[in-house]
Amino acid sequence: MSPQNSKSGDPARSLALLWRTQEPASRRRGKPGLSVDRIVVAATELADAEGLDALSMRRVAEALDVGTMSLYTYVPGKGELIDLMVDAAYADLDTGDRSGTWRERLHRIAHANRDLYIRHPWMLQTVTTRLLGPNLIAKYDHELSAVDGLGLSDVEMDSTVSLVNGYVESTARQTVNSEWLTRDSGMDDQQWWRTADPLLAALADESQHPTAARVGVSVGTTHRALYAADHEFAFGLERVLDGVQVLVDARSGTDEVGMRGGRAGGDGAVT
Repeated sequence: MSPQNSKSGDPARSLALLWRTQEPASRRRGKPGLSVDRIVVAATELADAEGLDALSMRRVAEALDVGTMSLYTYVPGKGELIDLMVDAAYADLDTGDRSGTWRERLHRIAHANRDLYIRHPWMLQTVTTRLLGPNLIAKYDHELSAVDGLGLSDVEMDSTVSLVNGYVESTARQTVNSEWLTRDSGMDDQQWWRTADPLLAALADESQHPTAARVGVSVGTTHRALYAADHEFAFGLERVLDGVQVLVDARSGTDEVGMRGGRAGGDGAVT
C-alpha cells in the first residue's frame, strides 16, 4: 500500500482550517447547512468505503448533493481536506483515561491506534502530516503522559511514543493488506489453507528445508492461517514494551524487570 496523499495541503490554509481560525471566504455561495465538518464527514465515509483513490472533491460534492464548486468555498482542495480528515479521525481516540501503570497505558494506546487504522484504513495511505491540529496535539499529549515521570528525558519520551506508534502502524498495515487480499480473492486464510495445504505437502521436499517445514506446519496447525493478525500484534507489542521496560529500569536504576510498570506474563498479558 503506497501513500496516495503525496501532495499535502498548503500549510497555512490547512492550519487555519484545522484550528478554525478563518471562516470560509463567502458562505453565501454555499448551500444552507453545508460546513467544513459536514464535508469532512462525507469525505471520511467515502474514503472508509472505497479508499483514497476514490476520494475527489467531485465525489464528496455528489455525496452531499451540492455542486463541486460549493466545496471550494469551505475547503481549498483535496490536500487540505485530507489534513482535516486525519485530524478529525484522531478525535475518536479516548485521551482522558490515564489510569494504570505505564505499561498498561501504552498497551491501551497501542490497541486504540490499531483499531483506528482498521476503522479508517485510508489513513495508512496518507503521508504522515507535519501539521499539528488540535486532535493530533491532544493525542500526542495523552501518549506522552503514559511515560511521563519515569525518569526518561523528553527526547526519550518522544522516541518511546514514536516506537510504539511505528510498530502499530506497521502491523496495522499488514492486517489491512491481509483483509484486502481476502476481499479481492474471495478466499479467507482458512479457506486458502485448506486448499493449499495438501498441494504444498505434495510439492515441497521437507528434507531440503526441515526447519521451515516444521515451523510452518506448527503455525498452520495453530492458526489455520498464513498470518494471524491478532496474535502477531499482541506478541510483538509485548516485545516492544519489554524493550521500553529495559530503558525505564536503566533510568530508574532498577534491576528487577516489572517493578515500575508491570511484567508481561507468558501468555502476553500484563500482570
